Amino acid sequence: MGHSLQAKYGLKRVINASGRMSILGVSAPTDSVMDAMKQGGQRYVEMADLVNKSGEYITQFLGSESAVVVNSASSGIALSVAAIVTAGNPRISLRLHQEPVLKNEIIMLKGHNVQYGAPVETMVFLGGGRVVEVGYANEGRKEHIDQAIGENTAAILYVKSHHTVQKNMISVEEAWEVAQRRGVPLIVDAAAEEDLRKYVQFSDLAIYSGSKAIEGPTSGIVAGKKKYVEWLQVQLHGIGRSMKVGKETIFGLLQALEEYQDKADHSEREKQKLEALQPLGELPGVSVRIVQDEAGRLIFRGRVQIDSSLAGVDAKKVNDQLREGVIAVYTRDYGVKQGYFDIDPRSLQGDDLQVIVSRIHEIVGGKPE
Repeated sequence: MGHSLQAKYGLKRVINASGRMSILGVSAPTDSVMDAMKQGGQRYVEMADLVNKSGEYITQFLGSESAVVVNSASSGIALSVAAIVTAGNPRISLRLHQEPVLKNEIIMLKGHNVQYGAPVETMVFLGGGRVVEVGYANEGRKEHIDQAIGENTAAILYVKSHHTVQKNMISVEEAWEVAQRRGVPLIVDAAAEEDLRKYVQFSDLAIYSGSKAIEGPTSGIVAGKKKYVEWLQVQLHGIGRSMKVGKETIFGLLQALEEYQDKADHSEREKQKLEALQPLGELPGVSVRIVQDEAGRLIFRGRVQIDSSLAGVDAKKVNDQLREGVIAVYTRDYGVKQGYFDIDPRSLQGDDLQVIVSRIHEIVGGKPE
């Protein structure tokens, strides 16, 4: 099929060198995952039964007491908060935002209140919670959380993500220690994390994206203690109705999870693939090196550093021109203000890498655009 579908609707070819980004459609599921979606989507099923059975199936992979498929990690945050502030009370769940709930404070480290495409706090408010930020932009300690707990505290929310401040922040294990000692539920947003079993061990509810590391269809998983998952399922008839997940998505996600178990670690091969970027180092003011993911995941990326005084163009300009070309090249561009951008190899397909190299040659090599 190639790029004919894009052409049919007037869409650009996109090269995704940015990783699992929602703005580009996150990931490209395998043929077998798409087949499961096709087969699952073309049959009828009792949805309530599918929700329960799929949850049970997922718990085998995650080692949690219970689990439920949702339509995204974002809705996972909103629904988890709603579950806990309503304590699963059906009337309050259906009348969320209409009935006052006093015990609605969600404690969160300031360095975790990030914008990932939407602000985390927006999802908390959607779920009927009120964010209480603790700590500072460059420091989040156990006692910051501990001292903020009061009679209106509903839960603690810990965000494990490369978007958050990484330095001077407590680990999820430390947050769990405070939560357990004080008897407050802990929600962990681990949307893009690859270690699916870890976070259910240090939380009451853990949230994962189904389409990032797992490479399933657009979806999310909330897994954790049975009581809280049951409370969350009550929300599916309230605000969760606007976030519902289709049968084809659930079947696709289950297939992707199964494949994820057997997925080989490709990080070494991806590192090798990035060697193709090395010739860029011959351009004036350009250097290339391999870096590991800032949040400690086993992901390697090619970092293209640009010294604008030698290259005659800065990293931001190069990155903008890559993105705005006939073929849109999206890099991982968090560092453009520091003079670099990263090439994430995980989502590259076909001749993507060659196109990237030749485009950077064009832009920096001074050939007229």
